[in-house]
Amino acid sequence: MWKNLSLRMRLLLPLGATFVAAILIGVGALQIFASGQLMDESAPAQRSAGAVAAALNSALATAADPEQTLAAFAQTLGTTEAIRFRRAGTGALPPAPDVRTPFGRVPHWFVDLMAIPDIATAFPVTIDGRQVGEIVFAPDVSAEIYEKWIGFLALVSISIILMLLTGSLAYFTTGSTIRSLNGLGEGLTRMRTGHYGRPIAPSGPPEIRKSAEEANELARTLEQLVQDNRNLLRQIVSLQDDERQDIARELHDELGPLLFGIRANTVALVEALPPEKAGLESSAQGIMQSVEALQYANRRILDRLRPLYIQELGLERSIQTLLQNARAQAPDLKLSARIDPELNEIDGLLSQTVYRVIQEAVTNVLRHANARSIEVTAIRHARELAVDVSDDGKGFATGQVFGRGLTGMQERVRALSGTLELLREEGRSWIRCRLPTDPPPSNSPTAVTEA
Repeated sequence: MWKNLSLRMRLLLPLGATFVAAILIGVGALQIFASGQLMDESAPAQRSAGAVAAALNSALATAADPEQTLAAFAQTLGTTEAIRFRRAGTGALPPAPDVRTPFGRVPHWFVDLMAIPDIATAFPVTIDGRQVGEIVFAPDVSAEIYEKWIGFLALVSISIILMLLTGSLAYFTTGSTIRSLNGLGEGLTRMRTGHYGRPIAPSGPPEIRKSAEEANELARTLEQLVQDNRNLLRQIVSLQDDERQDIARELHDELGPLLFGIRANTVALVEALPPEKAGLESSAQGIMQSVEALQYANRRILDRLRPLYIQELGLERSIQTLLQNARAQAPDLKLSARIDPELNEIDGLLSQTVYRVIQEAVTNVLRHANARSIEVTAIRHARELAVDVSDDGKGFATGQVFGRGLTGMQERVRALSGTLELLREEGRSWIRCRLPTDPPPSNSPTAVTEA
């Protein structure tokens, strides 16, 4: 339970418990020492009452008229003092004064709490060995009880005031500290998600301000590292594209003419065969079929290495051509597409990345998904490109290690400060790519999410 308490409660609860304990200790001390204190305060008066009784008995023993002397003494002593005379046969020893409601102010529970002892005492008065009365000592302790009640109220009041003051101070102090910690936590969350451009405002105690400054320094370092990493990825992707272009040029300029020459010579050979060599014609036709297959494979490889027609046809038409080829490879596959014509306005690395993402996603579906339908969407918004490819195939296993194709897509998207998500929702597999259309600022986040 203590682990679930907030910082405020962790401070306020011990403070409240401390003040409550102080009040309880005060009550305990009052109950323990109040009765003894009253006894000690009454002891001198009690001894004085005993001395008065002894003196009276001595005077009566030597008086000529003891009854007259006793009457004069009783009249002089009166009945309002704590020490008074009571004749024999007039009743029992008078009880102690009713102190439960002195002045109508002290509550009964407080009087009961003090456990007032029985202080009243009687000393016999005798004439010729016969008891004729008593000197009664019955002090009024109302003033003492009221004094202790005032002290108790003062203790409780001071404790409550101190508890409110310290509680308020702790509340507002922890509030300031919590706000500083919340700001630090929000800043660290931004750093975790890749947003390094907004620094953490240092506030609160020196320890938290120092932590915020250190976090800002870490954010600046991470921001620079991310920018360097992004630039490096751009260079890698650019070098890969340059390498693909070189390979495609070699295949087109070297292998293409060779295959065309082989095909042309084979056609000439077939036409020049004499009738008696008709058996060789089937072999020549086999060579021509192999050459045609090599030419088709060469065009397919060239298309994957470098889609040259993006610059000629535009990105939108190039994607449509890619999807038409996919339909031709899988006639039973239901393929629907929504390609934004505004994609023709982008070029360079961004257009190649969009084309490669769709190409790799569609290729994976044709090869591995065993899907019956596929949907392709490529829309240009105000500041980003949204590319979604989904299918109803068997999907991918959790924790599957991606191959070169998906890894290449991730690298391209990261180089452009975009995001790439692979999801499985409602029986469909999704590849969702988001690419910014504006040049990424130095503090933009880089994130690749795999699902």
